Amino acid sequence: MTARLPASTIPDAVSSAAGRAPIYVTRPLMPPLRDFLPYLERIWASGILTNGGPLHAQLESALCEYLGIDYISLFSNGTLALLTAIQALRISGEVITTPYSFVATAHSLLWNGIKPVFVDIDPGTLNMNPDRIQAAITPRTTAIMPVHCYGTPCDVERIERIADDYGLKVVYDAAHAFGVRRGGRSILRHGDLSVLSFHATKVFTTFEGGAVVCSDAKTKQRLDRLKNFGYVDEVTVVAPGINGKMNEIQAACGLLQLEHIDDALQRRAEIARVYRDRLGTVNGIHFLPFAVDVKANFAYFPILVSRPYRRTRDELYAHLRARGIFARRYFYPLVSDFPMYRELPSADHTNLPVATDAAERILCLPIYPSLSEAEQETVIRAIVTD
Repeated sequence: MTARLPASTIPDAVSSAAGRAPIYVTRPLMPPLRDFLPYLERIWASGILTNGGPLHAQLESALCEYLGIDYISLFSNGTLALLTAIQALRISGEVITTPYSFVATAHSLLWNGIKPVFVDIDPGTLNMNPDRIQAAITPRTTAIMPVHCYGTPCDVERIERIADDYGLKVVYDAAHAFGVRRGGRSILRHGDLSVLSFHATKVFTTFEGGAVVCSDAKTKQRLDRLKNFGYVDEVTVVAPGINGKMNEIQAACGLLQLEHIDDALQRRAEIARVYRDRLGTVNGIHFLPFAVDVKANFAYFPILVSRPYRRTRDELYAHLRARGIFARRYFYPLVSDFPMYRELPSADHTNLPVATDAAERILCLPIYPSLSEAEQETVIRAIVTD
């Protein structure tokens, strides 16, 4: 089973010319269905489907323990989690962010009436370049929203020093960073808030879903109220909230996922190792360097394609698709190239040379726990010899 994609991204073929099943860039972790049934039986027995039920509470507690964090507020999807995180910190005006991300990052700002200000990325990590932040700060700047792209940690110390110097909030889009640690400490503990996605394409999934990680009980209380219309009790509403609550079936899926997550992450690491071993000597195929002292989650396997490889990135993309291999150009085009952003002064390509170059060369290869050795060999052969 694969995650359903937006109509514009559904492959135009479902099998290769050779009749093989398609190999997608990702597939969700699907534990045995029989293991899910006891959770469903608990839901049916309780009659509680949503509004912070027992499985919801259990998943929050389990995630805090597994991730090594203090507080977490679960949401029905990651975009609502981003929107609510911004509301919770009362962010306004302008927010400095990256053009090299999924559109939800910038959309969450626009939906809150905030102007995104794009800065370029670091060529080694493809994360926001801290050297570019200070020049983008104006009297209207209230926050910085970096992204831990592909699960690689941002330069959190430098970003937070800048934020402290200028009195800015920091909200990390940590959609890719489930389980990532640096120096033995969760990367989610940095910034004022970190936002996770539990979409079906992510390392850890609740079908749809997301969460906001925070460090104090007061902020969690505000998040919990905002995602439930601003209610405090039956007759008291203290904020113009939204309906962002995770339901009990999503929470049950998350609890089941946690039972298998360590094995899934290990399998991802093995797949990444094989790609590096087999593709590392191919001229024109480049990898992002390993981050120092980081426990990675291998959420993605990006390569950068350039001369002297015999095909351009787009030619390789088409070549793989013709063979039923649906690699993805994450992230192309840049968020800043979409119509609602391209007229912003910060969206000009001369302001974003590294991001522009990366978007033209990036290709993410299939990586997921159920990817078989034979399927990975098919991908590698298509790149190396076909």
